[in-house]
Amino acid sequence: MLKVNEIFYSIQGESSYAGRPCVFVRLTGCNLRCSYCDTRYAYEEGEDLEIGEIINRITSHRCMLVEITGGEPLMQKDTPLLIQKLLDMGLEVLLETNGSMDISAIDDRCVKILDIKCPSSGEAKKNDLENLKRLQPKDEIKFAIGSREDYDYAKNILSFINRAEGNIKPPLFSPVYGKMNPELLAQWILADHLDVRMQIQLHKVIWGSETRGV
Repeated sequence: MLKVNEIFYSIQGESSYAGRPCVFVRLTGCNLRCSYCDTRYAYEEGEDLEIGEIINRITSHRCMLVEITGGEPLMQKDTPLLIQKLLDMGLEVLLETNGSMDISAIDDRCVKILDIKCPSSGEAKKNDLENLKRLQPKDEIKFAIGSREDYDYAKNILSFINRAEGNIKPPLFSPVYGKMNPELLAQWILADHLDVRMQIQLHKVIWGSETRGV
């Protein structure tokens, strides 16, 4: 049983998977309160669903890519089981997690997208940086950048990533929507010759920042 905020079919808006059709399972509950959070409705709202019912709703969309997100999906103890069952069905599964909780219980076949919190979020002290050692080569790291302080913080974290075991994809730098000028962030990245992937939240470009379930 999991408490689910929403299940919807949309275009993946972030990560190296941006642009692909994807089924999103947004789980209820979060242990952080980021200043720029755009899914506050997921803090409490949701319905309790059996894993079988969740899978039925996912498969009804006839899409092979699924993302488990939140809120913070690792707050619920049955999240690893849902991910395992989806993987066993041959689906491609992504997990987006806020970086504050141990990811080691998640099946290695799942692509974990680790959202490391920067200072402007107000939650940077909650990062579990040991997760950097738990990443697999296919996993991804994401930073939401809202200020120059955030950018410098993320650059510092990159030095730890380079020393972590294994190689991962280029880290994702995303301007906080409506707060960080994307052009300015691009200028900083180019000036510092960073090997990162800049991303803009594609779903907000398509549908706007206030639309739910897209």
